[in-house]
Order: sequence, then structure tokens, then C-alpha cells
Amino acid sequence: MPKQKTRSSAKRRFKVTGTGKIMRMHGLKSHFRRRRAPRTKRAFDKMVELGPTNRRRIRRLLPYGL
Repeated sequence: MPKQKTRSSAKRRFKVTGTGKIMRMHGLKSHFRRRRAPRTKRAFDKMVELGPTNRRRIRRLLPYGL
């Protein structure tokens, strides 16, 4: 049986925690950043859990839970 390949784009964008949650980074970090409050910009630095809508789709791109 051939091995499955991990999508390189997904490998860079998502991290899987030890408990199996898929974490993603916030958007809105580079464009028009000057107009945002410093507190808002700091909030974008943290990773957040992926929503249930996309979870199955992204899990398929990361077969080995990187």
C-alpha cells in the first residue's frame, strides 16, 4: 500500500496539538495593520482552534497529524 502524502501548504498553516485539536493562525495580520488597535494586533498573534466546519477537510490534508 502506498504512503499518503501530507499537503505542504496545510503543513505550514496548521498545527495539531497533543490532544488532536487543529490550530490555525488568525488572518488580518499584514494588510492595513496600522489602523488596528495594539490590543487587537496582539490578539491576532495567538493560534486559535479550527472550527468544526473545516475540521474534517483539513484533517484529510494532514493524514499523520503533524
